[in-house]
Amino acid sequence: MEKLKHKDITEKIIGGAFEVHKFLGNGFQEVIYQRALAYEMRMADLQFHREIEQEIFYKELEEPIGTRRADFVVEEKILVELKAVKELDDDHLAQILNYLKAYKLEVGLLINFGGKSLKFKRVVL
Repeated sequence: MEKLKHKDITEKIIGGAFEVHKFLGNGFQEVIYQRALAYEMRMADLQFHREIEQEIFYKELEEPIGTRRADFVVEEKILVELKAVKELDDDHLAQILNYLKAYKLEVGLLINFGGKSLKFKRVVL
């Protein structure tokens, strides 16, 4: 059986997300979950950066055409995007795939705190 890439890190992040959802439930704004998850990741000794701005380039243009901000980059390996919506949809999946390309990372977690139970998707480029 093939081992999931960065499984040890993603398990800690997901565990922290479950802890946040268990304590807060649903119904808060995304930023509240972001701050609580940052606390849980610190408690798990994970190194992370919040809301790092990344320039977006198009073809051979030398100037960026815009910027994007992912919620977290963890251990320089995992991109984490949080949502607080009723249901995840294809647009959310497209967003994290685009962020993975822009940040040049292979593994991402899309985590939704908006439902009665926590939902997450592990995305690999």
